[in-house]
Amino acid sequence: MSKKAPEIVAAVDLGSNSFHMIVCSYNNGSLQIIDRLKEMVRLASGLDKKNLLDAKTQERALSCLERFGQRIRDFPMGNVRVVGTNTLRTAKNAQQFLLKAEQALNYPIHIISGIEEARLIYMGVAYSLGGNGDKRFVMDIGGGSTEYIIGSGNTPLKKESLNMGCVSVSNQFFKDGRLSKSALTQATLFAEQRLEPFEKDYHRKHWQQAIGASGSLRSIAKVLQAKNWSNNGITRDGLEQLVAYMNQCNHVDDLNLPELDTERLPVFAGGVAIIYATFKSLHIEQMTVSEGALREGLILDLLGRLYDDDIRSTTVRALTERYHTDREHSGRIQQTISAMLTQLDNDIPLFKNNSAVQFLNWAAALHEIGMDIAHSQYHKHSAYIIENGDLAGFSSQDQKILAAVVKAHRRKFSKVNFSDLPAPWHDQGIYLSVILRLAVVLHRNRYEQPLPDFKIALAKTKIRLQFPKDYLLQLPLTHADLIQEADYLKSAGFKLEFS
Repeated sequence: MSKKAPEIVAAVDLGSNSFHMIVCSYNNGSLQIIDRLKEMVRLASGLDKKNLLDAKTQERALSCLERFGQRIRDFPMGNVRVVGTNTLRTAKNAQQFLLKAEQALNYPIHIISGIEEARLIYMGVAYSLGGNGDKRFVMDIGGGSTEYIIGSGNTPLKKESLNMGCVSVSNQFFKDGRLSKSALTQATLFAEQRLEPFEKDYHRKHWQQAIGASGSLRSIAKVLQAKNWSNNGITRDGLEQLVAYMNQCNHVDDLNLPELDTERLPVFAGGVAIIYATFKSLHIEQMTVSEGALREGLILDLLGRLYDDDIRSTTVRALTERYHTDREHSGRIQQTISAMLTQLDNDIPLFKNNSAVQFLNWAAALHEIGMDIAHSQYHKHSAYIIENGDLAGFSSQDQKILAAVVKAHRRKFSKVNFSDLPAPWHDQGIYLSVILRLAVVLHRNRYEQPLPDFKIALAKTKIRLQFPKDYLLQLPLTHADLIQEADYLKSAGFKLEFS
């Protein structure tokens, strides 16, 4: 299905160090960046010992988002993608902050996993560099995490996200900006320890080209070039000279380094420790720096969704293959869901929402993946895999929504399963599960022949199914299943009638 090209799209990245936004036009398959906004919010510095985001940092972040929101105020909701990364994955009060943040920005914010962040970073780098057949090693030092990816062309092959970043390492080893040879040695050793389990897989012998993609790495590259310590990106020799120079300084304010932005000073040492450890552990000699990164990857991912090339659908297909589901059975359930939604368009506005229809189809495809683990309580196993797996394209919220719908598709039906979902899904998810439950019940015999035309109506909590005359008399087991389902739904406040 062809869709009209969006004139302008935007991506916002709520990083642990900086908040970034890019605004792009998209014409003839080419992205043109028409605006960039960046503010050093230092979200990670606002985490206390209990991993709570303090009020002062929240205020700083919300003020930034209000300014960003003004720039994209009139953009259609589907033309903007906003994600949060490591600090919002970590903060225990992230949900309370997100409610205020979404009001300030006026767009939904999705938290993505470190592995999803790595995938998007690689997409942005691959797009900015163009295609070649070499295997690439890509790294991105964020405020709270560092991502490592090996890929070829546009395809990431290995992805890791380690819980260390320029803000967190600087806060831990260079408190109040104090520098010393001992502190830099300890910080580098800390990063090497984090990398140790991945040394073998990411070693220099597994790729041909190393690329850095973050503000920290761009800053380090500029410093090395300005000091004539490197004439080609970041080099091992250049880093050795930078480290030797930093070991002679007592405070970040003593760093007399050309091209080093004063805003970068408080987190510069942490970034240096991470890149130095990476070069040592993986035997890297030279790394170029890419302009493309997470924001560009977000834009490309958004465009994929707009042009019916949603990576989430590819992920769902891969899961059905991995867990050996009966895809013909799932297909029949999807057909029945489609027939139901056609009739319910006017009853429930939710079913006019493309996202809701997508989630229902994905739930139908994945509802039995847990059977590959155990048949007993398989719906719970299915939901666990969906919520906790590294699912390309899905945010943490996406996975929770899909898991809740799948978990509630059989047996006892409790609205409690949906109470922790973000609005409006805490209400809408219940209706999605009701539709999935009914479709599954009607196909419980797993017969290949299609269902007869039937009518469905849904008004608030009352559901009415009407089949052709004598249909249920000919299928006493289906009749018994519907009686049982009416009992399950009754406990959740729904009334199911059928004839």
